[in-house]
Amino acid sequence: MRITYDRRTDTLSLVLKEGVAIAESDEGKPGVILDYDASGDLVSLEVLDASRRVTEADRVEYQTTIGNGTRTVGARSLVLGAPLA
Repeated sequence: MRITYDRRTDTLSLVLKEGVAIAESDEGKPGVILDYDASGDLVSLEVLDASRRVTEADRVEYQTTIGNGTRTVGARSLVLGAPLA
């Protein structure tokens, strides 16, 4: 999975499946584009004008859990485009 934020175009992209051909795109809501593969599975989504649609377009927090979701394996906050520490 890959998340990118392009400040130049103010676009936030979330790619769920890398290297999969997009067969169809749909603008689910204005400014939110959903991309699907040939099987109809969601491959990626794109948020246009992201800086006005999300709290902090260039910051992402994620958490990885195991089991029934009660044990956190890792959590991290990142600023997109910044070097990893």
